[in-house]
Amino acid sequence: MNGSTAAPEKPAQLDERLVHTSPLRKLLGRPELGSVVGAVAVFLFFAVVADSFLQASSFGTVLYAASVLGIMAAPVALLMIGGEFDLSAGVLVTSSALISSMFSYQMTANVWIGVLVSLLVTLAIGAFNGFMLTRTKLPSFIITLGTFLMLTGLNLGFTKLISGTVSTKAIGDMEGFDSAHALFASTLTVGSVEFKVTILWWIALVAVATWILLRTRFGNWIFAVGGQADAARAVGVPVVRTKIGLYLGVAFAAWISGQHLLFSYDVVQSGEGVGNELTYIIAAVIGGCLITGGYGSAIGSAVGAFIFGMTSKGIVYAEWNPDWFKFFLGAMLLLATLLNAWVRKRAEATT
Repeated sequence: MNGSTAAPEKPAQLDERLVHTSPLRKLLGRPELGSVVGAVAVFLFFAVVADSFLQASSFGTVLYAASVLGIMAAPVALLMIGGEFDLSAGVLVTSSALISSMFSYQMTANVWIGVLVSLLVTLAIGAFNGFMLTRTKLPSFIITLGTFLMLTGLNLGFTKLISGTVSTKAIGDMEGFDSAHALFASTLTVGSVEFKVTILWWIALVAVATWILLRTRFGNWIFAVGGQADAARAVGVPVVRTKIGLYLGVAFAAWISGQHLLFSYDVVQSGEGVGNELTYIIAAVIGGCLITGGYGSAIGSAVGAFIFGMTSKGIVYAEWNPDWFKFFLGAMLLLATLLNAWVRKRAEATT
């Protein structure tokens, strides 16, 4: 004994990965929490004010309206998580349909040839957006706005040049149309309720997008480049490849939506799709995606699309003037954004 006292040992710090996280904290940390609350509120509201809203047939109609939007909202959500926008997504859907229709008609080929050509061209346009973004360092707003204007002009110009009108020629009697219609635009009957095949496409895309975000290295890269691209690049994240891949995802979904448009109506109007890109972004934002990137989920985009479907059809079932739809859409956007911001602050406060 020398009279000296040993300094007390510091308690070993527990690895943060082993710290128990309460279910409430996990729930508050989910990006789609605010949109789920909003979806429940919208459902209850129209269930009260519209008698036919709760009918089984109405459910199929609501899901169809949601799926048409949701197919595009899922990859747009991933793109926004990656910190970018695509203002050409709406007209790209129309471009995809026009290419399939006009190529098949002019070449008098099986419509599947036109479908495959459309896939290649649509993916090329998506790659162009990603390449120009990463090479020029210009904001995605400028790059895709330019693509939007070019595609709008090309859609109208080529359609009038080839068809002589603003719409394509009918291809319903061509070889392969029935099988393509079955894949992209058929109707499934479950009991007495009819469901469009786009609902299956929607579910599949949301599932794949969620798996990519949560279970793959590419998903980690998406969050990294959306949060801080320079820091991500410094630790070895392939920023260029990631952003081009995100634009290819949007293009692939635009191809699916374009084929649905074509094989549902047989002909395509060249001016369609303008303005839809904002609706895709709205669905993603309502679903919890941040405009600044780095935060969001594919499931949230699906909930946002479902809210859109309930509102667009709920107003009809309530027999209100449909002119009010845009007002409700804008109000939901503001309320959802505020709610998502509040939920995120609460989640950060509990960490």
